[in-house]
Amino acid sequence: MKFLFYISLLALFVSCDSSPELLFEDNFEGASLNEEIWNYELGDGCPNLCGWGNNERQLYTKENARLENGFLIITATKRDSIYNSSRITTKDKMEFQYGTVEVRAQLPTGHGLWPAIWMLGNDIDTNIWPKCGEIDIMEYVGREPGIIYTSLHTPASFGNTINSKKTELPNIEVGFHTYKINWTKEAIDFYIDGEHVYHFSPQEKNADTWPYDKPFYVLMNMAIGGNFGGPDVDDSIFPQEFIVDYIKIYKH
Repeated sequence: MKFLFYISLLALFVSCDSSPELLFEDNFEGASLNEEIWNYELGDGCPNLCGWGNNERQLYTKENARLENGFLIITATKRDSIYNSSRITTKDKMEFQYGTVEVRAQLPTGHGLWPAIWMLGNDIDTNIWPKCGEIDIMEYVGREPGIIYTSLHTPASFGNTINSKKTELPNIEVGFHTYKINWTKEAIDFYIDGEHVYHFSPQEKNADTWPYDKPFYVLMNMAIGGNFGGPDVDDSIFPQEFIVDYIKIYKH
């Protein structure tokens, strides 16, 4: 059964000043990932989506994601010829339509890495990608230091989508930064460290241009290589850590 998971009743409020309502918050303070909220996606995507549809090299495991000192740490490793990492989602557990998503995270570095914070339409099993829609809150590729991608994939534009913004941010790899979207029935706006970087609102909204009128779920992962992250991978960089401090989701 799908549900919206409320972490703390004290965090839920509705006030006369129309403040947003906190629907979900995870500060990753437990001993292990809360599997009432999060799923692990495992393996290499085979047989249905080998290489996760992007010719990626990694096998996803549970062991490559851990909680430590209030952080979610996704680690990319290489042992012998095997690359490992982790990918977690809230599919079928925490899904929502419209709102604000904010994630505070620290990026890994190195040629071939591809960490991402993103969302997919909850009808993906029957309305396959790209018809389900995709919202890329943050994508970073190690071969392009100092750049963050914010993108939308729709039936009208997917893969090498035109609905995308490359934001140059020297030293974005240093320390923690916040990545946020504000999603309404009219538009999706993207922010990095509170600064507005991209606005998406097609003039004509239909199934091809705006598949964003239904619930979505959240994914966080670090891919290795692939069509976007690679194809070359610098094997000398491993291990590398993608560290997430918190995720907060507000309903408007």
